Amino acid sequence: MRVLGINAIFHDPAAALVVDGRVVAAAEEERFSRRKHGKRPVAFSAWELPEKAARWCLSEAGLEPGDLDAVAYSYDPALVEPGLDGHDAQWERLRTLYARRAPNFLAAALPGLDPGIVRYVPHHVAHAASAGLAAPGPGDGDVLVLDGRGESHSHLAGTYADGTLTTLYAQRLPHSLGLMYEDLTEHLGFLRSSDEYKVMALASYGEPRFLDELRERVRATGDGGFAVERIDWGALAKARAPDGEWTRDHADLAVSVQLRLEEVLLDLASWLHGRTGSRRLTLAGGVALNCVANSRLAETGPYDDIWVQPAAGDSGTALGAALHVARDAGDAITAMPGAALGREWSDDDIARWLDTAKIRYERPADLAATVAEALADDRVVAWFQGRSEYGPRALGHRSLLAHPGHAANVERLNDVKGREQFRPIAPMVALEHAAEVFDGPIPSPYMLFVHRVRPGWGERIPAVVHVDGTARVQTVSADDEPLVARLLEEFRVRTGLPVLINTSLNTAGRPMVDDPRDALECFGSAPVDLLAIGPFVVRRPEVRR
Repeated sequence: MRVLGINAIFHDPAAALVVDGRVVAAAEEERFSRRKHGKRPVAFSAWELPEKAARWCLSEAGLEPGDLDAVAYSYDPALVEPGLDGHDAQWERLRTLYARRAPNFLAAALPGLDPGIVRYVPHHVAHAASAGLAAPGPGDGDVLVLDGRGESHSHLAGTYADGTLTTLYAQRLPHSLGLMYEDLTEHLGFLRSSDEYKVMALASYGEPRFLDELRERVRATGDGGFAVERIDWGALAKARAPDGEWTRDHADLAVSVQLRLEEVLLDLASWLHGRTGSRRLTLAGGVALNCVANSRLAETGPYDDIWVQPAAGDSGTALGAALHVARDAGDAITAMPGAALGREWSDDDIARWLDTAKIRYERPADLAATVAEALADDRVVAWFQGRSEYGPRALGHRSLLAHPGHAANVERLNDVKGREQFRPIAPMVALEHAAEVFDGPIPSPYMLFVHRVRPGWGERIPAVVHVDGTARVQTVSADDEPLVARLLEEFRVRTGLPVLINTSLNTAGRPMVDDPRDALECFGSAPVDLLAIGPFVVRRPEVRR
């Protein structure tokens, strides 16, 4: 069974290809179009399809559109109740109309595709499959989906048995934890459906002065669902302009909402566990990208094992929809092999890019040792290796790397990227050394949990320690990432530190780089010392400090 998954309805349009139950390729449209998040989540953009991502997925497998057995579209317009979430019913009808026309739009975008093979998969079922079917290990276990909204719901609680999902509860709109967090994001002057992670970072600077008021308005209902009543944000903290300074009130509101989100998430997980008794939970939906909430659930929740889909946002529904349709057709599903599911280039391809750019480069005998030497000398390195990542996290394929032992590198990296200075930067750590440096869920290969930094290490790696004493950690296994693991070991030999700064290879407002041209453009426009691209190294003559 050859199934192409498509996410297009809200934001983060993406495509994924599943062949005979195996994930072959997956990518977001933003990596091709260079438009952050692909498009804005408005009703009149619902017709926009991940055309470039879909074509690439097919070419990666040597397929033509006519070779497909099914196209799985991660939204079912038949389930929409217009206006249920409080949005204008006219706009909702437009979104639904576009979704109903999706088979014809897809056939126009992918000539040779039979529109009759397009199947609608409910949005939250697609999210659930992206976690419950894609996770490693045994296929049975519980699944929680929380996001802004699907067709007429904002949440799904269910359980998988033999690859089949049983939905135990689905929260109807307008109640939505995801939309609540989006509203807060906008109130604090950030871009909704985009900058929620900035709110999570800002929360670390606050005190939960507004928590009691929020507990009155946001609560679990005891039956698997929750209620979110109208919140007068302005009565709690004055709205912040997008270019305005943040204040204590803003930080206090951020942490109050963050803590209430965590409390309700724990209530929902406890209810689900009480129904099933399962030891395993998988998570998806945009709320599952909240690594602080994930960590609290892992630490104090009822489950022994928690796995979060690395593309937990809407882009992941392309993969989930394809897996769901393949499973329904009888295919045995193979676990997702990791997040490196996007494009890659051969050494010869990269050399041609470099030659075309007429840029001086070298091919060191030992790339890991050469780069580790530069990092030990406090150089900033752009690291472009292998297949690009699926999802919002840079995981050692499209990364900016730096020395974690110098506190000034926080400001330095945020300046390189053009980010707010309150934003933390994250560490990657060799798996075999992770437990001696960090306290939290290990392994953590997708940077979806926060960890406490163990005593004695904060002073040694100050650049990756947030103001609250935590770090959002990526653990690196030599079995999964041999080159990155070698780099970490070479750096440890030189510095005594098994940790590197790892942040995404992009600048503010731009998607992560994806192809060699993107990497060269980013390297040329930002104060980065060295570009490690495939087996080659490009050095900047000197960066003025």
